[in-house]
Amino acid sequence: MRKLTRTLLMLGCFSLCIGTCASVCAQDNQPNKDARYLTGAIPEQDGKVVFTKEYSIPGMPQQEIYERVLGWMEARLKKNENDSRVVYTNPEKGQIVGMGDEWIIFSSTALSLDRTRILYQLTATCLPEQCRLEISKVRFIYREGEERYTAEEWITDKYALNKSKTKLVRGLAKWRRKTVDFVDNLGVELAEALSASASDDAGKEDTRLADNQAAGAPAGGNAPVVIVPKKQVIATAPQTPVASKVEEGTDYRAIAPSELPADAIQTGMGKLVIVIGTDPFNMTMMTANAGGSVGKMDGKPVVFSILSPDQPYQQLEQAETYTVRFYPNGQNEPSIILECKKMPSPASVEGMPRTFVGEIVKATIK
Repeated sequence: MRKLTRTLLMLGCFSLCIGTCASVCAQDNQPNKDARYLTGAIPEQDGKVVFTKEYSIPGMPQQEIYERVLGWMEARLKKNENDSRVVYTNPEKGQIVGMGDEWIIFSSTALSLDRTRILYQLTATCLPEQCRLEISKVRFIYREGEERYTAEEWITDKYALNKSKTKLVRGLAKWRRKTVDFVDNLGVELAEALSASASDDAGKEDTRLADNQAAGAPAGGNAPVVIVPKKQVIATAPQTPVASKVEEGTDYRAIAPSELPADAIQTGMGKLVIVIGTDPFNMTMMTANAGGSVGKMDGKPVVFSILSPDQPYQQLEQAETYTVRFYPNGQNEPSIILECKKMPSPASVEGMPRTFVGEIVKATIK
């Protein structure tokens, strides 16, 4: 009996060791979920934390870039409902400076709320066909003001990474992750503002050019904007595509592509935005000026995106996958998000609209 007990005990220990080794090996083989938050995620200039986003907007004059950036910044800071505001403008030099103060939520449950205030400065420089956005002077106010930190002393590589720069330091990890995500979202929002299909009038929503889109007419001076960032200071990639950002909201739900109603997208009733790429700072966003619709091809649910004759289409032609967002007239959020795999499209006649067909592999609606 003792021999049997000893044998069973030895077998149990052996199994436990194998299980532990397998678990460790499995963990070692898993990709580092924090890779995008490691070295280089918090850029420094002369010892100061300065995030920089640079965009190229071919064909857009300085004045229009300036007006779009100013409109975005004013609206973005106004949402904070506090002293956040634009504090300096210089239209001639294309300079805009704003100060922000808002909350970052670390975790929220029915019994507890862990959050910090983040204060920051936005500095935009608008030039012909170019825009540069800097986020600097980042500070944190935690525990109702009991703790105050600057980005330089709290989330830089020196303090927030281990010695080998392979892991985030426990305790500071949440601050670094949330700050990087916060800055990335700011950059995405500005990219969306710059890629609107029509010029923004001061204090008004952008015109949709519904009649021209319905007729397939060229956009003229309101040609679609292709955002092509020239420089990526934060050498990281987001975990999810920009188009998935809104899916986190409770108002959105996933449905089977085959369940999309035939009138889900109607030409002239909104704006069809095409997103190529998954990294918001290395992607192309463009509007299908001539509209589009959903339907079926070879029994598969598809979305037709129609570009006007004057629109560049090379990047869409080279892409294998892309995302289509439909913004109803007067709405700032898409009502439909479609992740697509490009299908063969009919060749277009010179001077006529160009149609692209995408098989819908994932559909999200509001």
